[in-house]
Amino acid sequence: MDKRNFSIGVILLIAAFAMLIFGPRSTPSTQPAVPHQPITTAQPASSSPAVAGPEAPKPAPNGAAAAPVSTFAAISRDAANATVTTLSNDFIEARLTNFGGAVREVAFKKYPAELKRPEPYVFNQLHEAPMLALSDFPGLNHDTAYQVVSSSATEVVYRTVLDERIEVTRRYRLMKDGEAGADPYRIHHETTFRNLTASPVALPRASLSIGTAGPLNSSDPAQYLSVASYDGKDTNFIARGDLDGGGIGSIVGAGSPAKPMLEHTGPILWTGVKNQFFTSLYTSEKPGVSVTARRIELPPFPESKVPNIGLAGAARFDLPGLGPNGSQRLAGVLFVGPQEYKRLAKFEHNEDRVLPYTQYFFNRIFLSGYVAPLLNTLLNATHRWVGNWGVAVILMTLILKFVSLPFTLAASKSAKRMSKLQPLMQEIREKYKDNPQKQQQATMELFKAHKVNPLGGCIPILITMPLFIGFFSMLQSPAELRFQPFLWAKDLADQDTVAYIFGIRLNIMPLLMGATMWYQMKLTPTPSVDNMQVKMMKFMPVIFTLFCYSFSCALALYSTINGIFTIVQQVIINRMKDDPGPGSPGTAAVTTISALGKGMKGMKNVTPKPATSKKKLK
Repeated sequence: MDKRNFSIGVILLIAAFAMLIFGPRSTPSTQPAVPHQPITTAQPASSSPAVAGPEAPKPAPNGAAAAPVSTFAAISRDAANATVTTLSNDFIEARLTNFGGAVREVAFKKYPAELKRPEPYVFNQLHEAPMLALSDFPGLNHDTAYQVVSSSATEVVYRTVLDERIEVTRRYRLMKDGEAGADPYRIHHETTFRNLTASPVALPRASLSIGTAGPLNSSDPAQYLSVASYDGKDTNFIARGDLDGGGIGSIVGAGSPAKPMLEHTGPILWTGVKNQFFTSLYTSEKPGVSVTARRIELPPFPESKVPNIGLAGAARFDLPGLGPNGSQRLAGVLFVGPQEYKRLAKFEHNEDRVLPYTQYFFNRIFLSGYVAPLLNTLLNATHRWVGNWGVAVILMTLILKFVSLPFTLAASKSAKRMSKLQPLMQEIREKYKDNPQKQQQATMELFKAHKVNPLGGCIPILITMPLFIGFFSMLQSPAELRFQPFLWAKDLADQDTVAYIFGIRLNIMPLLMGATMWYQMKLTPTPSVDNMQVKMMKFMPVIFTLFCYSFSCALALYSTINGIFTIVQQVIINRMKDDPGPGSPGTAAVTTISALGKGMKGMKNVTPKPATSKKKLK
């Protein structure tokens, strides 16, 4: 039983490690490296003529092939000709463009773009289209020039007329304190279509761009880039890796090709595009019909040869037709800001589910959707008490260890008892190596005689797993940890690199984590005498260190403190006196195995009829 479970664990670990190394990768860029040009803000021109832009290209059928999009040309055109209006409060500066009548980008005043530099982080700075720009609507897209009807510090209104038949008005307003659902990172949006004729007009299905998310820097593996959507019950995630192609088969040239687009259908209450720390999230008044994710090629980072591949999301809506002189409205609220659980949790449609707590099956089976939010709240409360995020992570790790202490003590004691039974179990395996049925029966009798539960070391650990998996999930993307220093680490949300050796990062915390794991396994009683299993167990710390080497400092800090606590715990357990009965290698153990041997030997010497033999075995 032990050998089989161990083998399964090793196979799963190797599979995870292989996916890390040979998983989906970005395809090489075919575009020249062109640096991003900053966009100069212009004052609104209230007398600009209303111009209907060129007809938008019709959308390709679902699943149709298309090349990844390079957005530099669109950015340059927008920079040269746009009229930019700024809406601002103490938290954001939203820059809207008359091209598409949409939100070009949003700067976060509380979050810098780089460590120790004052410039704010700008979401959607490199983009396929402005946020909330229309697409899949012939004549209305991000190239359509709108007239600025009115503007103030908190509101702007755009207008254009399509084919002299449909008036399109787009209004954006920063939400005020006291307003239902108000938040400084939320912008209320409303698009009105009005029929200027006396005849009915049909409206096509339209898409609203939710934004473009790209890697934060040249070393960002982009594993957190995704397009999320919520249908009122479940959250769906389309990760960038789902479109990258590649896979294990790519080693022999048989990997799957990159996908240009994926679509998730169904009622959509909100749609979000996010990177590790920030998100744009649109909650519509009426549910959408689907959400699309497109693989986007962005301008490369300076002095980097790594392709800069991002992800663009859009929500699709069915628009009802317009009656004579009638009108229809498409409205909702756009959140563009940090992924702070406390902030997102107060919204009305479970917008906090954009966080990656339930993104993977592994998180869901260990109930991270319930545990991670609770631990996030406790971590923030701990930080308010101690004033340092690194200390808060350490204290939270210790709290979790103390809460789970009764279970881990039970598991450790069970492992210690099992290790003392290994010589007797080895005798049984050798004695009945040609008869698995008798071997299993003798093993179970041995457990029963010594009052040892073979699952005693597994069940207590499984009970505590939701706590540690939830904490691990929570530490992956809290914006609060970004650029927070601790000890030698400059950023708890990034690797704690102290130097580069031949171009390879030297990260101290993962190495400490591996050392604690090695010493912990050295102290822990091994519930097996199989030589191959023992060797594999000794190799586990190396595998885990490699697997976790690129994790953020906060995750490595958590794992290291967890390992140190477990070492102290195991030292105490090893010094405790053995229980007099179960697992002690004294006379009782020898008597038990001898009795079992004689009983089995007697059964072997008797040659009854088959039916009688089965009866005796029972």
